[in-house]
Amino acid sequence: MKPASFHYHRAYTAEQAVTLLAELGDDAKLIAGGQSLVAMMNFRLARPAQLIDIADVAALRYVQHDVDGLRIGALTTHHAIETDYRDVLADGFEVIVDAMRWIGHLPIRTRGTIGGSIAHADATAEWCLLAVLLDAEIVTLSVRGRRSIAAGEFFYGFYSTALEPDEMIVEILFPAPARHAAMAEYAQRHGDFAVVAAAVNLHLEQDGSLRGGRVVLGGVGPVPVIADAATAVLSSGRQLTPQAATECGSVTADSLDLDDAVPGGAAYTRGLVRNLVTRALCQAAQLEEVVR
Repeated sequence: MKPASFHYHRAYTAEQAVTLLAELGDDAKLIAGGQSLVAMMNFRLARPAQLIDIADVAALRYVQHDVDGLRIGALTTHHAIETDYRDVLADGFEVIVDAMRWIGHLPIRTRGTIGGSIAHADATAEWCLLAVLLDAEIVTLSVRGRRSIAAGEFFYGFYSTALEPDEMIVEILFPAPARHAAMAEYAQRHGDFAVVAAAVNLHLEQDGSLRGGRVVLGGVGPVPVIADAATAVLSSGRQLTPQAATECGSVTADSLDLDDAVPGGAAYTRGLVRNLVTRALCQAAQLEEVVR
């Protein structure tokens, strides 16, 4: 299929883009890499009457550190993260680089942008999980000015966010390094969206004992889900051994309120959660053995 007819506009600055959004109204949509929106338009699941191309807003392509944390411009591509900015992310943000291998295929990573992925708000998307896992701030711009939205308050439901119709995402701020973090996921084929994904961030004492952490799951609800049961286990003060990781995976899986409407059914999903949480915990703690 082909998309419904639309009017095309090109913006060269973020200010031009949000001015157009305000002028054109609710029927306007932004397009950058187009990896999600174009497919939806081709199937006529999305029919924007006005399309604003922001691919030439070069000022929104960057990765930099400052006193507030790590800032990533919204038009930075997935592929740039895994190549151009690998060294910038080497001191505590390696999980971000490592997560890029799960995103689609090379052409998708080359065109797709971080801001586009977060705005699309697929609950299994790697950037959405990373944002919730690492307490990111989503920075937006409109003609009214800038605002920051905590990632935990940004995702409302299936493809639904706190983003207003006249706003665009301009930056993602990660406030603190995650030196013991990892992501694991399962997809039917390499490059597909994950059936289930698990991302973990551990807080470890110098002796390796646990003093807290977070597990975020994708594919078990309409938004990335923080697993409270896992948080309790990771605050126990015990050593994280492969056996303890397996226990945490089991506790996490058993705590989920699932029904057979999820793909594959509840038992299948719990099995994936159990294995993926265990694997991600072992990777985050650099344990050699993964107990399945």
